[in-house]
Amino acid sequence: MTVLEKTRAPERPGATREPRITDEHGRRVRVWELVLRYVLLLAVLALTIGPFLWQLSTSLKGPTEDIYSSPPTFLPGEPTLHNYERVADTIPVWDYALNSLKVATANVVTNCVGAALAGYALARLRYRGRRAATLAFILAMLVPVEGIIIAQFTTMRDLGLNNTLIGVVLPGCIGAMNVLLMRNAFLNLPYEIEEAAFVDGANVWQRFLRIALPSVKGTLAVVAIFAFMGAWDDFLWPLIVLSDPSKFTLTIGLNYLHGTFANDERLVAAGTIIAVAPLIALFACLQRYFFRGVGEGAVKG
Repeated sequence: MTVLEKTRAPERPGATREPRITDEHGRRVRVWELVLRYVLLLAVLALTIGPFLWQLSTSLKGPTEDIYSSPPTFLPGEPTLHNYERVADTIPVWDYALNSLKVATANVVTNCVGAALAGYALARLRYRGRRAATLAFILAMLVPVEGIIIAQFTTMRDLGLNNTLIGVVLPGCIGAMNVLLMRNAFLNLPYEIEEAAFVDGANVWQRFLRIALPSVKGTLAVVAIFAFMGAWDDFLWPLIVLSDPSKFTLTIGLNYLHGTFANDERLVAAGTIIAVAPLIALFACLQRYFFRGVGEGAVKG
């Protein structure tokens, strides 16, 4: 019997076969490679989630618990929400959160609408200067914010928008990166679908609203998350343009909390959790769209 015949011979009855672990492409994965992957994933998880969980644990500890004990205790002995009540009593945290919510919501709406329109125009429409416009958006990403912040401030002052929430929203209402993300998403859609709609008599707005836009929900969710996070976490620009304490955003208010009560880490941790909670809620609501493929809507028809 040749070697080829031996390899093709059926397995003997009762013979045990080792379980085979494969990846998404069907390639075999060795056990030590699988263990190494999980060790690296756990290490990355500890680096990213660990600080947040530690802040959450600190915010739930009472005044009698030692947060500097050695070895440190991760779980609070007597969990309490009193630190969150103290944050609300110390600063008008909910008013600051409402201001941040207004700014972030406006930023999400303007970025989703503006980036979708601009991205569709760059990807699908034919006109003179389209490549130059695309290059302008790419170059805009290379300019640091610190280099144009003085020009932005003088522009807001000349427009009379200093110390207003509109002045906070306006400079970031359409991000260059979001426009390029939407452009790339529209470029990946098959041209044949829009051509068929054009033959049926659909105009540009109908093709954009009924065909192209529903096909890029995943990228639109990414733009929404990035826009919300950028507006919610922004500290430098609101600090410069706002001077009325009643219009402060949450980041400025929490900085005041940290500066005034720097020794009370429980209070600072509670304020940090209040600031992070809306970001987690937003991602939880949009995560199913976040991982959706760019051409899903077009392919499924």
